[in-house]
Amino acid sequence: MFRIGLFLMTNLAIILVASITLNLLGVGSYLDETGTGLNLQALLIFCAVFGFAGSFVSLFISKWIAKRTTGTRVIEQPRTDGERWLLQTVKELSQKAGIDMPEVGIFPAQQSNAFATGWNRNKALVAVSEGMLQRFSKDEIRAVLAHEVGHVANGDMVTLALVQGVVNTFVMFFARIIGHTVDRVVSKTEQGHGLGYYVTTFIAEIVLAVLATMIVAWFSRKREYRADYAGATLADRNAMIAALQRLKAEMEARVPNQMPDTLVAFGISPGFKQGIMAAFATHPPLDDRIAALRSL
Repeated sequence: MFRIGLFLMTNLAIILVASITLNLLGVGSYLDETGTGLNLQALLIFCAVFGFAGSFVSLFISKWIAKRTTGTRVIEQPRTDGERWLLQTVKELSQKAGIDMPEVGIFPAQQSNAFATGWNRNKALVAVSEGMLQRFSKDEIRAVLAHEVGHVANGDMVTLALVQGVVNTFVMFFARIIGHTVDRVVSKTEQGHGLGYYVTTFIAEIVLAVLATMIVAWFSRKREYRADYAGATLADRNAMIAALQRLKAEMEARVPNQMPDTLVAFGISPGFKQGIMAAFATHPPLDDRIAALRSL
C-alpha cells in the first residue's frame, strides 16, 4: 500500500511541476493555430518538460524514497564498534574522493548489497546491507564502500537523471509525431486528434521506450566500470576483485535480491542477464568487471 501511495504521489508531483513549467513557458498546445499540423517547437518543449520533470523529481526525492523502500537506518550515533568503523571508513573515503561526508546507513537484507543515492554529490546517502556486513571481510566492505563513494564523486546520479530525461523527451517526441502521422494518413482525421492518434502514440511509446531502455542500460554499465575503478583506487584493487568474486559466489548460490528495482542501478549487485536480456542489464557481467580490474 505504501509503494502504491508513493507511486501516486511521485506522479502527481511530476504532473504539477510539468504543468507549472508549461504555463510559465506559454505552451498550451503542440498543434499549430489551424489545429491540423504539429508545432514541432512547442511539441519538443512539451516533451522535454515532462521528460525531465519525471527524472528530476525522482532524483530530488531519491534519498527519501531509498530510506523508506529499503528500511535503511541512518547511523546518527554509532552503537557498536562496527558502526563506528563504518562511519570512519566512509569519512576517509569521501575525503580522498573530494566530496562531503555522505549519510551512512544499514538496510535489512540478507543479500550482500550496497547502494548510493542523492541529488547532490555533497548530499548523498551510502548504505550497506546487513548480509554484506555479516559475510564480507572489512577490506571487501571498504572496497564496496569506495565503489559507492565513486558513484557519488563521479556524479552518476545526476548524469543518469540527465540521460533519462533526454531519452524520455525523444521517446515522447517521436511517438507523438508517429501518432499524428498515422492519425492523418490512416484515420483521415482533419482537425485535432482522433482515436488513431492516441492508440498509435501509446504503442509507439512502448516500443520506443524499450529501445531507449537499452541506451540507458548501456550507459549504466559503462559507469559501473568507473565505479569499480574508484573502488580499486580509493581502497584496494585486490579487495575490490575479492568483493566481486564473493558476489559472484552468492549469485551462483542464488541468494535472492531484496533491493527494490528503483535502486538496483546504483547497487553493487551482479544484475547479470543472459541473451537479449543482457542489453537491459544495468551491470556488466561480474567476470568482465573482474577482468577489467585485473588489467589495470
